Amino acid sequence: MLKALNKTGLVFFPAFDWAISPTHPEREERLLYTQDQVMEEGLFDIDGIHEYKSEVVDIKDVQRVHFSYPDVWQVMTESHFISAGGAKTIARAVMEKSVNNGFALVRPPGHHAMRVVHGGRGFCNVNNEAIMLEYLRHAYGVDRVAVVDTDCHHGDGTQDIYWHDPDTLYISLHQDGRTMYPGSGFPQELGGPNAAGTTLNIPLPPYTGEEGFLYAINEVVLPVIDEFKPELIINSAGQDNHFTDPLTNMLFTAKGYADLTRLLKPDIVVLEGGYSIEGALPYVNIGIILALAGMDYSHVIEPGYDPDKLKQTDSITQTVKQTCDTVKANWAQREAIGRSMRGNQEYAERRRNIFYDTEGIHETQRETLRLCPECSGALKIDSTSDRGAHLLAIHIPRKACNNCWDLGRQWYESANPSDYDMICLQDRTEDSYQVKEK
Repeated sequence: MLKALNKTGLVFFPAFDWAISPTHPEREERLLYTQDQVMEEGLFDIDGIHEYKSEVVDIKDVQRVHFSYPDVWQVMTESHFISAGGAKTIARAVMEKSVNNGFALVRPPGHHAMRVVHGGRGFCNVNNEAIMLEYLRHAYGVDRVAVVDTDCHHGDGTQDIYWHDPDTLYISLHQDGRTMYPGSGFPQELGGPNAAGTTLNIPLPPYTGEEGFLYAINEVVLPVIDEFKPELIINSAGQDNHFTDPLTNMLFTAKGYADLTRLLKPDIVVLEGGYSIEGALPYVNIGIILALAGMDYSHVIEPGYDPDKLKQTDSITQTVKQTCDTVKANWAQREAIGRSMRGNQEYAERRRNIFYDTEGIHETQRETLRLCPECSGALKIDSTSDRGAHLLAIHIPRKACNNCWDLGRQWYESANPSDYDMICLQDRTEDSYQVKEK
């Protein structure tokens, strides 16, 4: 019997009864073909590869991360509760040391869901990785974590949730936002003033191949992680950089994804996008599973694979190197950049317009952050949508100092319910969530 070098856990949740529409690229077949391929290749016969059944997250798990309007039940279906639960299941198996690492092959995906949720955007309603991570922090006391997002689309939701958190290193490699939804993820996006430099974006030009992806991993991602010293590495794994993906323009391969996994050594992998349902996903996912298990993946070759045709141009190679140099320089200068952002101010303001492409909602946010030398700062978000909703969301961070805790409470207590449809307080020091409604 074959034996895995690393004990590896898997969860499959194809969400048989949920899709945006029967022909939408984000539908159950995305995982059914992978599930069939895993069975046909006999991966579950390998000693050390274990399948787990997904648990279901509860409301409290969701409320540690999101402000959902009008409530959690209106933005999540049962499939969303189970998809996030699949990530939680694998994470628990890793933390309990039942396995060395694990892969949650679940859908619907989550990395475009931000802290405030009025509906679905980028096929995402809630953020599976963030729900999982904040559960781990609550249940196991995990502190410093690196999230490496390798989906072809910038993970703007995960970036938003951890924008002000200096204990979460968020690195995203993705197709350049000038050519791809959601249009963000540039090197100058470095995190908020209390966490400058712990958000890093590496936009890659269209038609980047294995050479460019693995260069960025070796030259930027691994050295930064080594310096940050996280307790856990999470891979937010989108498989839509594959050369056959119908929604993107990259030249990555199944072997490239397996190489990336071997180099990154993630503790937990959570599936995001990937829409080449037959031609890529079964091969990419099997390559990742074998790499996690520490096994030979050299025989995993997808239909149409031709290394000569998939080689990136010299021009792309130069662009990738220049981008990586910029990101490395930003990382090296992060403390000075943070000081410059903070200046002598007591508060920082940020105004944003957010479009929910899946549901056609336009949201406007005005964010107020206390610039705090001791913690990540009390945060207040005034959110309105073109559907008429007006929400005040107040976040007291996990390691809030006394001043930020008092300020968050003061913001909540003094807010007048007649001015808003809903006022919410997310107090991570007490693991509590309170709501005042009009």
